[in-house]
Amino acid sequence: MNFKEELGKYVDIVNNELEKYVRREECPEKKLNSSMEYSLISSAKRLRPILMISTYKLFKSDYEEVFPFAVAMEMIHNFSLIHDDLPAIDNDDLRHRKANKP
Repeated sequence: MNFKEELGKYVDIVNNELEKYVRREECPEKKLNSSMEYSLISSAKRLRPILMISTYKLFKSDYEEVFPFAVAMEMIHNFSLIHDDLPAIDNDDLRHRKANKP
């Protein structure tokens, strides 16, 4: 199996695992859940969880045990991207070493 095929396999694994954690039933937090799903279930590269799974696989053959941790890593990364873009957080005059111009 070549690198692209292996990478695609891992992306599918991570996406399937993420799907298990998305809450879809009717609930008071439906808007919040759907916005979380929108940002979480995207066409992301999933490099962080793939690196975690691949590293674990180097030492143990039952790499399914690391899936919850890999998914948590991706969720934290996703949260940090959104959190960083919130207006109350992202109002610095200097962003990425560049001055913001209104």
